[in-house]
Amino acid sequence: MIKGGESLELAHKIQTIVLDKTGTLTEGKPTVTNFITVGGTVNQNELKLIQLAASLEHNSEHPLAEAIVRYAESQNVEITDVDDFEAVAGSGVQGYVSDKFIQIGTQRWLDEIGINTSMFVEEKQAWESLGQTVILIAVDGQVEALMGIADTLKASSITAVRMMQKLGLSVVMLTGDNRPTAEAIASKVGIERVFAEVRPDQKAAVVKSLQQQGKIVAMVGDGINDAPALAQADVGMAIGTGTDVAPRRK
Repeated sequence: MIKGGESLELAHKIQTIVLDKTGTLTEGKPTVTNFITVGGTVNQNELKLIQLAASLEHNSEHPLAEAIVRYAESQNVEITDVDDFEAVAGSGVQGYVSDKFIQIGTQRWLDEIGINTSMFVEEKQAWESLGQTVILIAVDGQVEALMGIADTLKASSITAVRMMQKLGLSVVMLTGDNRPTAEAIASKVGIERVFAEVRPDQKAAVVKSLQQQGKIVAMVGDGINDAPALAQADVGMAIGTGTDVAPRRK
C-alpha cells in the first residue's frame, strides 16, 4: 500500500537506503541454537533456567522472546506467572518469576546496571562470529546462562542488495545487535556500512545523520520499533506492523 504520491515522486531520487536487519534482511523468525549455563551441563538447573527465561519472555512481543518460548516448549518446560514485568527498549526484559528477579538481555545493558558479564567470553565471541544474537540470563543479579539465537537470512536478501547496489544506491544496515554479530550478517549479503548497537529510539537519529550529509534516504523496516526511523526518512518503506504507524506522507 502506498500512502500518498510524495513517496513515488521521491523514490527515483533515493541515494541511500537503510535496511533494518530483523524481519527485513532476515526472516524475522529467530531460533535458539545454543544454550549453556554456568555449570556447563544439562541438568535440572538448566531446565529451571529455561523455565525462568521463557516465563519472563512470554510477556514480551519481541521476536527473540518468541524464540525463547518456543525453545522452552520443545523442552516440555512449563510457563509460570511473572510479576512486575518490564521491557527495557533495545536492551532486554526483567521481572520476578517464582520470587526470583530475572533479567535477560544484552551484555551492554547488564554491564550498565552493574552485573558481572565476564564469563562465557569464548562462547560469546564464537557465536557472534556466526551471526548469532547472544543474550545473557541473570538471576538475582548473577549471570547464570548464555543463549545464542539465530535468524535465517531471507533467500532474496543477497540478490536484492546486489540489485540496489547496481542501481548506484548506497546500502546501509541498521540493527540493535552488537557489532560482531551485525558485521557477520552484513558480510553475507554484501553490505559494507553497518550501524550496530543502535537502540530503537536512536534509529531515527541515524537516518537524520545520513540526511544531514546531503543524501536522500529511504528506510526499510519491520515493526513498531522502526516507526520513528520510517517517519524520519525521506521515504519510509514499512514491512508488517510498521505500516500501522508510518505517517501517511511516507
